[in-house]
Amino acid sequence: MVNKLQMMRKHCCLLFCSIMLVAVSQVFAQNPIIRNQYSADPSARVFGDKVYLFPSHDIFAREGKGRIGWFCMEDYHVFSSANLTDWTDHGIVVSQTATPWTKQDAYSMWAPDCIERNGKYYFYFPATPKDTAFGRGFTVGVAIADKPEGPYIPQATPIKGVRGIDPNVFTDKDGQAYLYWSNGNSTGGNIYSAKLKANMVELDSEVKTFDELPTKGLKEGPYMFERNGIYYLTYPHVENKIERLEYATSNNPLGPFKFTGVIMDESPTGCWTNHHSIIQFKNQWYFFYHHNDYSPNFDKARSVRADSLAFNTDGTIKKVIPTLRGIGVTIATSQIQIDRYTNLSEKGAAIEPIDTADRFKGWQTNFSEVGAWAQYNSVDFGKKPLKTVSVNEMSRTGATLQIRTGSVSGQIVAEVKITPSTNWKITTATLVKSPNGMQHLFVVAKDGKQVAVDWVKFE
Repeated sequence: MVNKLQMMRKHCCLLFCSIMLVAVSQVFAQNPIIRNQYSADPSARVFGDKVYLFPSHDIFAREGKGRIGWFCMEDYHVFSSANLTDWTDHGIVVSQTATPWTKQDAYSMWAPDCIERNGKYYFYFPATPKDTAFGRGFTVGVAIADKPEGPYIPQATPIKGVRGIDPNVFTDKDGQAYLYWSNGNSTGGNIYSAKLKANMVELDSEVKTFDELPTKGLKEGPYMFERNGIYYLTYPHVENKIERLEYATSNNPLGPFKFTGVIMDESPTGCWTNHHSIIQFKNQWYFFYHHNDYSPNFDKARSVRADSLAFNTDGTIKKVIPTLRGIGVTIATSQIQIDRYTNLSEKGAAIEPIDTADRFKGWQTNFSEVGAWAQYNSVDFGKKPLKTVSVNEMSRTGATLQIRTGSVSGQIVAEVKITPSTNWKITTATLVKSPNGMQHLFVVAKDGKQVAVDWVKFE
């Protein structure tokens, strides 16, 4: 009997460890920054010495599970990073089936937010209530945790007096917290706000409607922050046919606000939605948003991106131009995905998916002309000498790649001789010179023969 109990305990321990390994997994930087699942509507927050990311989680609807061809979300994950490069997935923190007041088959857990107050973490999320006593359409609930990664305990009821989606919480310097949300349709709608009580789960004022914002077209997804005494109300807005990201400014968190400018233009590939957050981390401002990178033909399956953000001297925001390189420093001994390039030669270099049937396998860089190149910035080569470089590649004809640093005509650190193959393989070359410190990396086609590159790694 004792042996059987010991075996059962060992089995449970192994099962628990397996579950934890699945729940807490690594995903890596470069855009999209979440690369193991669809994600959208990112709310980024700085808690301690880490950035925590609270996105929504897109899945594909199917018969009996959501509305086919529409947004479908049943739960939320939380991610964290200390360096904006390596992101840890902490697993599911809130789901529709584990929340007392939500309709269990609505699949409508849209854009969330999270805030810390007095050592507790308050996670705000919109959903469809199962009881019409809470109102029709969407309302907003709260789940509370002792740690930013959870576990979160949903409250029994949603916030009274809130009808809408996309909750955002802002705490002013005097300690007063405000809740912002939106409600509308494709022809219009408004953004609203109210003070929150100290318990963070009840309104403490009348609801304010920001009717001074542009009236034409849908407005949603508010995100408030303050810098140098200026309050920035940022939001997606359909000025024309799809959403662009705009902002208005005020000297008060409840306005009135004056439309000030555009932060990010409409998606060039037609992704209808965008949703964002803005943080300052280690003296740099960052802009988190989403795009349909992994699902280019279906914009209801999106992926979180991030880029740097900057201000003009008068406090206005410089427009953010989306990049594939994104943010964070890449360690030379990790897999450097050069398809997430900083710059690419005008001819002879192109980006394509490795597998169109499974885009989570990522992309490849195809070189086809002499001198074609891909530039990848901010690679940390460290101080210790490196000996080799490995390239995950495929070439039917064989080819030669030059690995350079500094510029496209800069120091050659290795030449990689690639043999013909119809399958992906790893080719390793000895370095002729070991780079050190922070460098910009260039991969250059020496002979113009066709070759596909997945990643580059130094050892």
